[in-house]
Amino acid sequence: MNIIFAGTPDFAAVHLQALLHSEHTVIAVYTQPDRPAGRGKKLLASPVKLLALSHNIPVYQPPSLRDGATQRVLAALGADIMVVVAYGLILPQAVLDTPRLGCLNVHASLLPRWRGAAPIQRAVEAGDSESGVAIMQMEAGLDTGPVLVERRCVIGQADTGGSLHDRLAGLGGPALLEALAQLNSGNAQPQPQDDTGASYANKISKQEAHLDWQRPAEALQRQIRAFNPFPVCWTTYPDKKAAQRLRIYSADIERSGHNKRPGTIIASDDRGILVACGGEALRLQRLQLPGKKALPAADILKGYRQQFAPGTQLG
Repeated sequence: MNIIFAGTPDFAAVHLQALLHSEHTVIAVYTQPDRPAGRGKKLLASPVKLLALSHNIPVYQPPSLRDGATQRVLAALGADIMVVVAYGLILPQAVLDTPRLGCLNVHASLLPRWRGAAPIQRAVEAGDSESGVAIMQMEAGLDTGPVLVERRCVIGQADTGGSLHDRLAGLGGPALLEALAQLNSGNAQPQPQDDTGASYANKISKQEAHLDWQRPAEALQRQIRAFNPFPVCWTTYPDKKAAQRLRIYSADIERSGHNKRPGTIIASDDRGILVACGGEALRLQRLQLPGKKALPAADILKGYRQQFAPGTQLG
């Protein structure tokens, strides 16, 4: 089939690569406009754009798909189907109706669980025991369309948002090709979703990564895992005249009672920095100081033991 691919981040690029290695032809790629990034705020092309250009595929970067001129350009491509993976733009009904076989979406959740923008992180944060990838026929509702193919995987106790992302990306490519084969042969049997089991995965803000030590240790540990590698959970610690931000990449739950105020450092040693929570405690393991690289807590204590001495209040 002749395919238009729409996607932006690394997760989408993995699926574009799967299509490029298949018997199908990617005739065009749609991706978000280049964005300023880094300290210099230079315009940065998306991973999908870079991959498309390396294969000499035409790239389109409209800021919206709602205007008539943009829709006419897309229609003139004459695609059999449009594959959408983490694109970041709403597809109006006129676009959904344009390809001969409609539009397919690769969604990183077992729909209807975690519809929306951040299904991977929300699954880890909520303590879900499994996740997966759903290949869905797109319709006007947000991630509400019928599912053609799904692939499941277990969420382990050590999984982070990053590790689950990579595993789901590996599942998604083969599942997408299977769904395309079903559609191409006329054997597809899409299954409608049960809306009663739906939940919404809100987009994650950087402010949301600020740890609230009043919460139980188990909830905080899931939050730390979910937000690694982005946006990375953080707290503050006292340092000379001003509080400094401490980013936290990993922590272990310490299942023991304490009578300390939440956020108080209970102990600091080679095993990590033990912090009182609203319930039980967390032993912080991998941390990052301002302007430094992430290091084990034991290494950070070699130069900053006073800042993280027992009794110090974080947050």
